[in-house]
Amino acid sequence: MAKCEICGKTTKFGHNRSFSMRATNRAFRPNLQKVTVYEDGRKVRKVLCTRCIRTMVKSSK
Repeated sequence: MAKCEICGKTTKFGHNRSFSMRATNRAFRPNLQKVTVYEDGRKVRKVLCTRCIRTMVKSSK
């Protein structure tokens, strides 16, 4: 579910770094949104990251 249907962006893992530089695990999740887009003349619901949504708006103008 947590995957952009256009670019394939998914959750990445890394570390939180405190002031003492102690590393604790964390997840970097993409900003995914459910949007309705027109594909071949019909409405389709997709899960897209905000970067792909912005790119689609730019290319549609």
